[in-house]
Parts: sequence; structure tokens; C-alpha cells
Amino acid sequence: MEKALSTEKAPMDFNDKQPIEDQAYEIRGEVIEIDPKLEANARRKFDLYVLPVSVIFLVLSSLDRNNLGNARVFGFDRDLKLTGNQFGNINTLSSVMTILFELPWVLAVKRWGANKAIGTAFVLWSACTIGTAFVQNYGQVIAVRMILNAAEAGLAQGFAFLFSTIYPRELAGKRIMTTNLAQCISGAFGGLFAYGVQQMGDRAGLAAWRWLFIIEFLITVLIGGIGWIFLPKSAETAWFLNAEEKETMRLKKMRDTALRGTDKFDKKWIKIALTDPFVWMLGTAFFTSSVAINGFGVFLPTIISGMGYASIQVNYLTIPVYVLGAASLCLQVYFSDKLRKRGLVIMACCVPVAVGYLICVGTANPHAGYAGMFILVIGLYPISTLAVTWITTNLSPDTKRSIGMPIAYSLANVSNVVSSQLYPDQQGPRYQQGNGISAGLTIVAGFLYGTCWLLLRKRNAKKAKLLAEGATTNGLEGDQSLEAGMYIL
Repeated sequence: MEKALSTEKAPMDFNDKQPIEDQAYEIRGEVIEIDPKLEANARRKFDLYVLPVSVIFLVLSSLDRNNLGNARVFGFDRDLKLTGNQFGNINTLSSVMTILFELPWVLAVKRWGANKAIGTAFVLWSACTIGTAFVQNYGQVIAVRMILNAAEAGLAQGFAFLFSTIYPRELAGKRIMTTNLAQCISGAFGGLFAYGVQQMGDRAGLAAWRWLFIIEFLITVLIGGIGWIFLPKSAETAWFLNAEEKETMRLKKMRDTALRGTDKFDKKWIKIALTDPFVWMLGTAFFTSSVAINGFGVFLPTIISGMGYASIQVNYLTIPVYVLGAASLCLQVYFSDKLRKRGLVIMACCVPVAVGYLICVGTANPHAGYAGMFILVIGLYPISTLAVTWITTNLSPDTKRSIGMPIAYSLANVSNVVSSQLYPDQQGPRYQQGNGISAGLTIVAGFLYGTCWLLLRKRNAKKAKLLAEGATTNGLEGDQSLEAGMYIL
């Protein structure tokens, strides 16, 4: 058996230029050093057992949440006698629940483990999916969909938090991107799935839209239930690791104590997280860029419909746009991890998003608008993935991360409420106002992300100056301390 722990003395390295497994950390007078091969082996098992589960859960939850719009095409509004803006109210109230429950779910993952917290969310949202199939009135729809959104609120952040405890900071982005990769998958094929169900028509006295949710429930329970089995409570207790790998992850946790902190929840980090300018600055930037993402889902099918295609052809033509989005997401996140650059890549991604929307504002030609969607999607999904990765991998310890990350995410999700008001039916099919606002907010987002980059750069400069002077502490705690190393820019 290879030794996982070495007590050979080694100098502390705060520049974060090498992967974290190549660094040594002093704990209680000993330097903990882990064999990188053992840690890499453990990570590969998490990639094999946990990463696919995150994609599956996020795709299923995205389908369950977003197919309410497809149900509307099948007669959802008519059967439930919805009038006026009642459908919009359902979405708005559901979005509020997402905002309110993101933080509690991340804290639950930290306190009780991913298997219990995410598993509970899975049971609740599955029950609400089948419940949607049998609602009879407006009040029932609101209740069921609000609970569903509350249950799904912490999925993306919960997995992001879990990944931050497993992978080094320079490798986390490729795993956290599963959130937007799932959006690409559900966006590309969710419409085709709904169209297939629609062709069934009414069966057994139930409308087609009710069958949509019944079938989704069955798929979710079958596939999601199998996936639930693979979720670990924590990185160091994962059932699929052998004894040596578990010990390696336990030692990794000890080694990362300076960055991650202990398991105990310390209330002082609530105030520290709430008063950290980086949390609010990035959250605000995330909000402005998220408006564009939400608008994209609304506008893409509309502009293709404006080219004169039938509904099934519209679904086909959205697929290449989402495929390009997925490819761009994977490529840019890969290079962001490799180069250890977050802010600059995010700012660069804001450019094609703004250009794509401005093309739609500037011309009534639907073919030009469709081309604009290909330009737009190049930067659309990497922005949110890298924003989440940026804050997740820079905040420490775990308690501060479990508070600050969902706060920023909640600010971003306020955009759901805003974007739902930007695309009223009477302004279609061009939606110049909505697309113009989305373009403008994306430009603003680029500058706001720039201020986040400058803030972290300034903090790094202060740390570097103190270290050059021989200082061992700056009197600060968590990620702002010298012991936590440099921020990833």
C-alpha cells in the first residue's frame, strides 16, 4: 500500500501556481503531503460515480420545471381556466421560492451531506411533478409549483458546494459546468420530448399535458432513483472509495483545513459573508448577466417560428444552437481551469452575448436573428458557470462558502422575475425592448465582473506585499487570510 501521508518538512507555497495536491500544508507542526496519484485515483471515481448523477439530476429537474411552458401549448391554461396574467403569476411566485430556498439547501448539504439533502430534494420535486399532472385549479397549481421550485432551488448550488470539497480549485470549473450543460441538454431535447408526448393525444381520460408530467415523473423516479444511490454523504466517506482512497480524502480534508475550515458551523461567518463586498459585487454582476440567459430561452423558439417553420421544425432548429452552446461551454471552462483565469474569460464572454442581442434589435430579418443566436450562445453559458465557479472556489472556509455562494446565486435568480416582464406577447416576434435591455445589462455585467476582478487583484497584491516582507499573518480570517493563499482571478 502506498503511503498517503508524509511528514517530510516542506515550505509553504501561497502562490497557487501548482495544483493543490503538489503543495504541502503544515498542521500541528507536521506537514501533510498526499500522494498525487492516490488523490487522482479518488477523483476519477468521483467523476465516474457522482459527476454523471449531477448531470442527470439537473437535466431532470430542468425538464420538470420548464415543461410547464410546453404544457401551456397542450391546453394547460384552457383546462384550468387560467385568465389574465395568472400563468405569469405562477412563474413569478415559483421564482421567489427558488430565491428563498437556495441558501437553506446548501447549508443542508454541508450539515447532513449530499445524499440526504439532495435525496430529500429529489423526493419532494418528484412528488410535485406527479402532483402537477392532477391539479384542477389555479390555487393548486401555485401550491404545487412553488413547492417544486423550493425543492429544486439548491440542486445546482448543492452540487457546486460538494464539488468544491472534492476537487482542487483549478479543477472545479469543469465539474460545476454540469449545471449549464444540463440546461443545454434539456433545451435541445426537452421540446422534442414534449412534442412526442403531445402526439399521444388524450389517453385514459387525461389530457396530453397531464401525460407529459406523468411520464416525466416515471422517468425521474426511475433514473433519478438509481442516481441517488451513488451520492455520498461527504468526500471522505464515499461508499465507492476503497479504504486507502477514503484515508487519502480524509488527509486531504486535514490538509485543506486552512482553506476549508472545520465541519463545525460557526455563526461568525454569517456576518463575514454578508459584509464581504466580493459576494455582493459578484451577485449583482451575476444578476445582470442572468437576464440575458433567461431571455434566450424565451426568444430562440420565437425567432425560429418567425422564419415560417412548423413547431416540430422549430424544435429541430434549436438543437444546433444548443450544441454550439455546449461546445463553447466545455471549451471555455476547460481553458479557464487550465489558465486559472475566471474574470477575464467572463468579461470576454459578455461581448458575443451583447452582439447577438443587438443583431436582433437592429434587423427584422429572422435569418440574421437566427445567426445572432449562434453568436450569442458562444458566451452565454460560460458566463454563469464561471461566475459560480469563481465565487465557489474563492470563498473559504466551507461555512462562509455555504452562505456567500447561495446569496450570489439568489441575486442572480431575481433575474427570473425581471426577464418574465421583458417579453410580453404584444411585442413579439422581434421583442426589441427585451433584447435591447438584455444587451445593455450584459454590457453592464461585463464592467461589474471587471470590478470583481480588480477587487481580488488588489487583495492578492496586499497579500503578496506582506509575504515579501516576511509576514506570517495579516490578522484576517478565511479566504482573506495569508494562510488561504491567493485568490484565483
